[in-house]
Amino acid sequence: MMKPVTRRDFSKALLLASAAPILAPALRAPAAEGAPTRLKLGYDNFAVRAMKWKASALIDYAAKQKVDSLFITDLDALESFETARLTELRARASGLGVDVQLGTWSICPTSKAFRNKWGSAEEHLALGLKAARDLGSPVLRVVLGTGEDRKTPGGIEARIADTVKVCQALRSRAVDYGVKIAVENHAGDMHSRELVSLVEQAGKDYVGVNIDPGNACWTLEDPVANLENLGPYTVTSSMRDSMIWEYADGAKVQWTAMGEGIVDWKTYFKRYRELCPSAPVHIETISGFAREFAYLKPGFWDVWGSARAGDFSRFLALAKKGRAIDPHRSPNDAAEQEYQKGELERSLAHCRAELGLGVRTA
Repeated sequence: MMKPVTRRDFSKALLLASAAPILAPALRAPAAEGAPTRLKLGYDNFAVRAMKWKASALIDYAAKQKVDSLFITDLDALESFETARLTELRARASGLGVDVQLGTWSICPTSKAFRNKWGSAEEHLALGLKAARDLGSPVLRVVLGTGEDRKTPGGIEARIADTVKVCQALRSRAVDYGVKIAVENHAGDMHSRELVSLVEQAGKDYVGVNIDPGNACWTLEDPVANLENLGPYTVTSSMRDSMIWEYADGAKVQWTAMGEGIVDWKTYFKRYRELCPSAPVHIETISGFAREFAYLKPGFWDVWGSARAGDFSRFLALAKKGRAIDPHRSPNDAAEQEYQKGELERSLAHCRAELGLGVRTA
């Protein structure tokens, strides 16, 4: 439980938050003349979900890892939605040189993934937008659902239309708060071209994209091609590497730590700097299992009406270059916690050393 906030505490929190832009540069490395833009580097709290940390502990871990940004993508990590409590968290993170971004889950009322824990889809989105404003987050990550929604009545197009309606219902709130709704390409729900359609229908002035190259592989896309489509709309990210390889019925995808899969990250981030240089790179490692895509079996393509041969051919080229890797299963909760932290910390080290990501140096 957080301690009660007095009037003096609240005033101090506001002062620290307003001073953050002045204090933070001391933690940032000066850009060398002519050097590529250094993208902010951080982590998505789902990478260490086994820790079951709340916001304060997540901020502490972000400071310990010397990252630029923390992406809290689950409202359950917030112990209170009171403005004073969230403002206190904002000031604390700012004082440690950490930006905070916020996210939540499905806002599509007809998705199989939607839960009414936070009320209706509109009430859920409204709550998230207010919390994002109070935390100082410029975005609120949301999702439509999962690949299972492609099989629902009307297919993914109907679910896109329902999500657009929810976004439009909260447009004025998002604009007033200065918070952009960042829709993720999530768990095989939308191909990048479909997500572009959602953003354009809803209105790109207040709706953008949370890009996830790992999830791109679940829509049979090469992450680099996925970036070409989504980059101009991208405002934030959740990232991991992927290994892809062929098997008898199609291909398997297993997510990995950064640098341990098959994605061409040097090409990816060169283009990322050109398309969306203000979007932080948040590492969201989810490893240890492979998913099968049996595209050689009858019926597989029935729910992929919008898929294009050119998009799939680039994915297939990756699968032909990949290799099978072993799954992972932790023997107990403590081992899983260490495994998740290891995957994330190894990824952060790779991003800094091999890809030149991250602004913070001390």
